[in-house]
Amino acid sequence: MKGKTPKTFAMLLLASALAITAGCGGSTASETPVDTGDTTSPMTITFFGADASPNWNKMQDAIGKEITKQTGITIEAEYDVNNGGDQKVALMAASGDYPDLIYPKGNLSKLVDAGAMLDLTDLIEEHAPNLKKIYGDQMNRLKYSLEDQAIYTIPTNMGVGNVAFDATGGFEIQQRVLKELGYPEIKTLQDYENVLKEYVAKHPTIDGQPTIPLTLNADDWKIMITVTNPAFQATGGPDDGEYYINPETYEAQLHYKRPEEKEYFRWLNHMYAEGLLDKDTFVQKDDQYKSKIASGRVLGLIDQEWNYQDGENALKAAGKDDATYAHFSVSLNEDIVDHTFQPTGFDGYGIGISTEAKDPVRIIKFMDWMASDEGQVLRNWGIEGEHYKVEDGKRVIPEDVQDRKTNDNTAFTKESGVGLYNVFSARYGDGVKDSTDNYYTTNFPEQIVAGYTAAEKETLKAYGITTWKEFYPSEEELPLKPWGAAYNMPVPSDTDYNVTFQKTQDIVRKRIPEAILTKPENFDKVYDDFLAELDRNGAVEMEQQYTVWIKERVALWTGEEVK
Repeated sequence: MKGKTPKTFAMLLLASALAITAGCGGSTASETPVDTGDTTSPMTITFFGADASPNWNKMQDAIGKEITKQTGITIEAEYDVNNGGDQKVALMAASGDYPDLIYPKGNLSKLVDAGAMLDLTDLIEEHAPNLKKIYGDQMNRLKYSLEDQAIYTIPTNMGVGNVAFDATGGFEIQQRVLKELGYPEIKTLQDYENVLKEYVAKHPTIDGQPTIPLTLNADDWKIMITVTNPAFQATGGPDDGEYYINPETYEAQLHYKRPEEKEYFRWLNHMYAEGLLDKDTFVQKDDQYKSKIASGRVLGLIDQEWNYQDGENALKAAGKDDATYAHFSVSLNEDIVDHTFQPTGFDGYGIGISTEAKDPVRIIKFMDWMASDEGQVLRNWGIEGEHYKVEDGKRVIPEDVQDRKTNDNTAFTKESGVGLYNVFSARYGDGVKDSTDNYYTTNFPEQIVAGYTAAEKETLKAYGITTWKEFYPSEEELPLKPWGAAYNMPVPSDTDYNVTFQKTQDIVRKRIPEAILTKPENFDKVYDDFLAELDRNGAVEMEQQYTVWIKERVALWTGEEVK
């Protein structure tokens, strides 16, 4: 799939030698590290994360201090604020200057092709029994590609064995809107539109400011989260990033080419023409988007909770519980089946050790401790006696702590560190229990319900359900995707593919807003011209190449030839 440069080849030789000769050399980046058996002396690990972590407190939270106490490790972290690591990772690859640990998200191939990442295969085999236990028979899914079967990262943004017990995305509407309108049925785009239109007619202003029926976040890459990804969600497509993968043939095509998605964007065009979509949608910045949400005057969102949580947390802290959001499965029409919860099997972006790391053995041992039962309970639950207690053998979150987690989450997270350390190592997902018959995570049905605000509980009760997920088709109703989630699949950076892909992305980010903002009578022409422009700029050839990679991934994971 890709050729190895001399630098890459040299680095791979170094990586494969680590476990064989550990204990026989020095500890500099150019020598084999010594395995002294010391796992508690002070050591600082540098780290770059491609996702933002606004509550990171430099390990001065309760969990961070305990991690340092147990392992001797202090993490000096840099997190990307807004662009998913694209610029920073490109600079790393060009300069050869890398931190010890890197979470590159979708940019792994740039680092692999630059010779920046160690092959972790032997390190895991020799020094990481907890990682081996967690991944078990899933190790094939950690391999980079069919041609290059090194393990450059271990997935950390998804837990092994994960069961989603709740919905945290979709189409959102404020609790108070639903209550005033008598908790209407919301299943289609028309239903959703009707609710927003009716409420804004009754309440043109909120707290003296104009009511905003619907706003979206189109700042940089987040345009995918709230503007373009919902197009496949509302039309029955699973999340495979920018592609739709034919489940029978594995053929990939840009999802915008699906006729039903054109109708979704036509609906957004209609919403803008009707004055229901915020006129600032395509010019506002991320912080302005969250500020509007925090004001309480935005009735509807089409987003993921992690993307607007800061704004919603501000509402909770201000006592505006009824201005928080309910999550709905909304489709173009009632015949469409929402594939939000279609199972992918274990898959995910991951963290890796760079070739500049001075002591990879110590680092993998640290990651292994973080993956132990002790480390996972600490990361997910916090400190016993402070953030949870054990009653009759069960971990329980006290009411006062739960109240802070629900209504003062930002401050609680900064102080406790709960949820801030999952990026640093492997973990079990929601629904998995440890040897004490307790869940590893706090995301299980009873705890999820306990974490809802009073307004959320009132809304759920009115609809006769206990969690937002009950609005959606369950995993059992949908087939497993043998390629996992395509957006997690690394692709080589030393081919023409990435250049073409960036061209198509530039076109998408320019033409989709144009299609939404144009006069309704011009929509068809603008959208059709957009699709034609994609093909003129190599989209068809790009799709063909991606199809090959999808088939190779299925072959790698299943061990079977895919034609």
